[in-house]
Amino acid sequence: MRNFFKFTERSTSYKQETLAGLTTFLSVAYILIVNPLILSQAGMDSGAVFTATALTAIIGTLLIGFLANYPIAIAPSMGLNSFFTFSVCIGMGIQWEVALAGVFIAGIIFMLLSLMKIREKIINIIPLDLKYAIASGIGFFITFIGLKNGGIITSNPDTFVSIGNLTSPTTLLAILGLVLTIVMLIRGVSGGIFYGIIITTIIGMIFGLINVPSTIVGSIPSMEPTFGVVFSHLDEIFTPDVLAVIFTFLIVAFFDTAGALIALTSQAGIMKDNSIPKIGRALLADSTAGAVGAILGTSTPATSVESSAGIAVGGRTGFTSVIIAACFMIALFFSPILSVITVEVTAPALIIVGTFMVMGISKVNWNKLEIAIPSFLTIIMMPLTSSVAIGLAFGFILYPLCLVVQKRYKEIHPIMYVLCLLFILYFAFIV
Repeated sequence: MRNFFKFTERSTSYKQETLAGLTTFLSVAYILIVNPLILSQAGMDSGAVFTATALTAIIGTLLIGFLANYPIAIAPSMGLNSFFTFSVCIGMGIQWEVALAGVFIAGIIFMLLSLMKIREKIINIIPLDLKYAIASGIGFFITFIGLKNGGIITSNPDTFVSIGNLTSPTTLLAILGLVLTIVMLIRGVSGGIFYGIIITTIIGMIFGLINVPSTIVGSIPSMEPTFGVVFSHLDEIFTPDVLAVIFTFLIVAFFDTAGALIALTSQAGIMKDNSIPKIGRALLADSTAGAVGAILGTSTPATSVESSAGIAVGGRTGFTSVIIAACFMIALFFSPILSVITVEVTAPALIIVGTFMVMGISKVNWNKLEIAIPSFLTIIMMPLTSSVAIGLAFGFILYPLCLVVQKRYKEIHPIMYVLCLLFILYFAFIV
């Protein structure tokens, strides 16, 4: 096992990988609660979605762990499940069965693009400066989510965002967890982020801020209401609205995953010389999870940016993913205790992880304006729009434009021009 996952080569151990896997699971476990809540508003059975969510995460995470040896989790995407429910099903009036069939088709197209190595080629031709900008942008985005989840910042109609109610008990819990985590990390405590989550959870239960579950073991809900329904609705996808939805799923999922993989492999030290080893296998795992998830009954999964929490603890190989998948499997039987993993508990981990991911910002060539402008807008647009894909779009449009103005168009890979045009069309007709 040590040889298969290359423990020696990546300077890791069973203890380090296990701790990383547990940390990532605790950071992403909320999806088991939130995904059914969101998709049920589209008319789907919440119990079936819970089981489908867990199984999709298990399959996708094991695939990326064994095929690519990455310490990463794959789980249903928060952005895409919201798009599925509120934009597609509620906003456009498309039945969830038909929308899920669209997700399935998008997953199959992704698999074909991955097998043809088209996705891999696109990721590898992204300029190095933009890759560092993408990782940094996701770092700011993750920290923004953590601050919002902890109640430390809140929406404001006049200033867009402002400081939250710092006297709120749940916000104080998040702040306490943040301070404890910072202290442990600075003191060099191995696994400080993981221990921060556990200690914060215990404190929350002691002071009644987190409900102590009345039962521990629960039955696994049936997937009968959702399993396989996509196959009986494939003939309904050939309408302009549904085809537009499929295209949107393709664009957003493609670049959300690309951005996350670039950021996470860079953080884990896997990316070398502007190239990511076995990226094709990782993309195949991600796309396969998309098709399988649709069959089981959940919206599009993606590479989870919360994996950065486990990487920060020391996750370096696919054994971390094996631990994450095992935790999801256990969660199927112990669903009641998932209620103790609240957003306030995981907020400190996300805030701190953002710091680790932003460290690469210094590697962007800020002395050259033609590099600085697209890199900066790539970074800033991710937290401001809550979308990795839109941040990437700004970078992919402006980077070639800036170099063309300098008559350096020969330095740009032809695929970058194609992506530039696609994102312009994306803004013109979809966003």
